[in-house]
Amino acid sequence: MAGQWTENTEIKKIAVPVQASEVWQAAELLKHGEVVAFPTETVYGLGALGLDEAAVAKLYEIKNRPREKAFSLQVADIKMIEKIAACVPEYAKRLMEHFCPGPLTVVLPKKQGIPDIVTGGKSTVGIRIPANPVALALLKAVGEPLAVPSANISGEISPKEANTVYMGLKGRIPLILDGGCCNIGVESTIVDCTGSELEIIRHGAIADGEIMAVAKNK
Repeated sequence: MAGQWTENTEIKKIAVPVQASEVWQAAELLKHGEVVAFPTETVYGLGALGLDEAAVAKLYEIKNRPREKAFSLQVADIKMIEKIAACVPEYAKRLMEHFCPGPLTVVLPKKQGIPDIVTGGKSTVGIRIPANPVALALLKAVGEPLAVPSANISGEISPKEANTVYMGLKGRIPLILDGGCCNIGVESTIVDCTGSELEIIRHGAIADGEIMAVAKNK
C-alpha cells in the first residue's frame, strides 16, 4: 500500500538535452537498490538493477506482480547484450541492427549468472534498447542492465505520462523522471529468437510484417 516503501515520491522534470543532475540522482538511487520510473519511447518504465536479486524482488513487490512473470532487461547498447545473452542468432542480430534502439524486445537464451528471479525461472531473457534520450542516458549512467516493466501496478493501463505514474505509484517509489508524454504509447513488440525461426509473442509498436521481412533479410 502507499507509503510502505517511501515517504515521498518526487517528480523531476527532465528535458532534452538531458540534465545530468537528474539522471545522476536516479542512477545513484538505482545503484543503491531503489526503484525509479522514467520515460521510454513506448510507455513509462519502472527500473531496478536487473542483476540484483533484492532490487528485482522489490520491483515485483511494488508492481504487485506474480513472480512467475519475467521482467525484460533494458540495456544502453548492443555491446551490453554480451553480459546477458548466451548466444545471438544471425536473424536476431539483423533485427537489433535494424530496429534498435527502438520498440523491440528480443528474447534470447540467457547467460549463467542471470538471476532466475528476473526471468521467472526461465532459461531465456528479453532484452531491449529503448529509443528515448532519458532512458538511454540513465542506462549509460548506471552502466548495468535494468529490469524494466511498465510503470504501473500489474493489471492497470501502462502509463504514457509521469502524472499517471505518480497517481498509481506515489509512496511506492522515490523518484519519477518526467520526460513528457511518450511518443509511441504502445508497448514494444516481443520476438522470441531462441529457435531456428522467430516467433512474435507480443504484438506491439512494430508491425509483424516489418519484423518478418528484416529477419528473413528481404
